[in-house]
Amino acid sequence: MLSRLLSRLQVGGDPSVILPPRPGEDAAVINPGGGYLVATMDPITFATDRMGWYVLQVNANDIAATGGTPRWFMATLFLPEGSPVSLVEEIFGQLQSAAAELGVTLIGGHTEVTVGLTRPMISGAMLGEVPPGGEISTSGARPGDAIILTSGIAVEGTAILASEFVDELIAAGISEETLETARQFLFDPGISVVQDARVALESGESGAVHAMHDPTEGGVATGLRELAEASGTGMLVDAAAVHIYSECAQICDALGVDPWGLIASGSLVVAAEADACDEIVAGLRARGRRAEVIGTVTGPDEGIRVRESGGTRDLPRFERDEIARLLSSRDAESRI
Repeated sequence: MLSRLLSRLQVGGDPSVILPPRPGEDAAVINPGGGYLVATMDPITFATDRMGWYVLQVNANDIAATGGTPRWFMATLFLPEGSPVSLVEEIFGQLQSAAAELGVTLIGGHTEVTVGLTRPMISGAMLGEVPPGGEISTSGARPGDAIILTSGIAVEGTAILASEFVDELIAAGISEETLETARQFLFDPGISVVQDARVALESGESGAVHAMHDPTEGGVATGLRELAEASGTGMLVDAAAVHIYSECAQICDALGVDPWGLIASGSLVVAAEADACDEIVAGLRARGRRAEVIGTVTGPDEGIRVRESGGTRDLPRFERDEIARLLSSRDAESRI
């Protein structure tokens, strides 16, 4: 089976892969050329019928947010006992599909049947390249920078809630049409920010983008806070400028969830020179991506604040993602 699956990989078009994945080979060999390597890892542990596609996308986002180009990917798949061959085929096909979308080469990984699992889990490791001097960190924001947010908030979390809490949401009066639209958020507007990062870097003058961050667990609020804390700055965010999709608002309201703290792949936070932000926003919108200036990087003594109709307050802090809180609460209720 392994020979058959690996024979489908099209790695011949990537001359940097010196030793591709083959039965009996436990490692790949890559010639990265003259650039820097960028590395990241991210798992998918919750139930999803698109985990192969999903895991590659979220890892690619981390590479893109550093200014890098996603290039090579490895996946470790853990399967429950008794898993059918068709499940492995399906996940493998999803990995291939996602890799083709992003121009990434699958170079290997590991698959095993694991005792005690009730559902499959997958973890990915992504390598990318960035030219020397082209790397962007989360910690590069400077006072006076504009803060740009692409897409709206909680794209990923909205899709997960619409899949995981169907009965509860239907009972709360959310229509099936709304739930189906929300489930499709994974693809439209989508959870990939690879293009967003590329366009942001290309649209402004060279060096205008100082920091980028891909908010995930803990939502956009946590992503913004992480960027400010990593940069040693403050931040003032305009709540009215942050777009919340109507489907997200309805679902979060029905479940008692704060969308600001809901897992948020699909949004990219960019800190850029203020006089370059209009050009960056225009570039993103020209590619069909929603983008708004949502705030300003301030001095560290000014705190991390959000401006609302009633004044300003500290940006909310979420010790755990809202979806984790909700799932934990549901599991606890099921045990009573």
